[in-house]
Amino acid sequence: MKLFKDFKIVLLLCLTLGLAPFFPEPHIWGKLKWLWGGAEGMQPIDWFDLLLHGSPFILLIWLIILNIVKNNGA
Repeated sequence: MKLFKDFKIVLLLCLTLGLAPFFPEPHIWGKLKWLWGGAEGMQPIDWFDLLLHGSPFILLIWLIILNIVKNNGA
């Protein structure tokens, strides 16, 4: 889908869905700290939440990789 290949849209997704809620800390950051701490007590909803808030960043990394490969192959 062309919409997900636009860096502006993906960056907007990262800054909104990826970081929301912003206070007291970005939600994705709290989930990653929980994961790095051993994921003790994480329920299936927490894993889904991590996937939901992390997917814009995964998409951004994917776009960066595709852009690097495209520029090196051309």
